Amino acid sequence: MKQMKSPTEIGTGTESESISVETLREELQGIDDSPEPGTAVSETVSEVETSLFGAEQFSYDEDHIKSSLDELLVSLIALRDSDTHGKQLLDDLAEEFDTMLSPGTVYPRLHELCESGLLDQRELVKTKEYVLDDPEDTRSKVAAAARQHLALGMVFRAALEEGDFE
Repeated sequence: MKQMKSPTEIGTGTESESISVETLREELQGIDDSPEPGTAVSETVSEVETSLFGAEQFSYDEDHIKSSLDELLVSLIALRDSDTHGKQLLDDLAEEFDTMLSPGTVYPRLHELCESGLLDQRELVKTKEYVLDDPEDTRSKVAAAARQHLALGMVFRAALEEGDFE
């Protein structure tokens, strides 16, 4: 399995560096090929949870998922080889993040991500598939969000270790 980048390595490339969709997918999913669509999503979430919490049970807070929904949706799309339609993304959110978001929450975000140029919507026979439209810009935005979350997490951790919560 490919080694995940450290927080300091995320998004440190220069703007002139180009990154292919395949490279972005491989970096985000942490493995080169996945035998089954969606496997990379499950493997990545499981690997992250295990590396942070070991065998301890962890569950995601729906409000935190909603506050990072744009970055999470483009990350899920980057991790998938196929089945990047709205229903599958809703299923991923439910299965991997214990979050039951309504289509009325997710689909408007997908449409806004298309309007912003991060995603492209492709019409299929009975559904719409979403793909990264601008992988470099998308990678930059996800990396910036990751740095923000990591920095806040480290502040919280320091406060828990050094603060007076008695």
